[in-house]
Amino acid sequence: MEARAKFRFIPTSPRKMRTVIDLIRGKSVEEALSILHFTKKHAARDAEKVLRSAVANLMNKVEDGRIEISDLYVKEAYVDGGPMLKRVLPAPQGRAYRIRKRSNHITIVVAQKETNS
Repeated sequence: MEARAKFRFIPTSPRKMRTVIDLIRGKSVEEALSILHFTKKHAARDAEKVLRSAVANLMNKVEDGRIEISDLYVKEAYVDGGPMLKRVLPAPQGRAYRIRKRSNHITIVVAQKETNS
């Protein structure tokens, strides 16, 4: 069983967010939460929030609501680019430089580890 969580329109560039998301892909949820909690990058806060939401979504999906967090892992984690706000910065000699304020969307999928019994 798996569950997903999305956080859209985060005002951070996708490149900065991908460096954080690459740290947790394929890891167990406990390990991923500790990695994100102690990572000094600002993007780690948003990623931790999405991971906790995905775990909560899985807990709500299960009928009895009892599931061990130690049995969960990050199945998928990816960052997509969001819309850009285009701004203009005045430059010398009457020119203008374009500033692109990027945003991104995070998607994290958590699943239960398969037990062979």
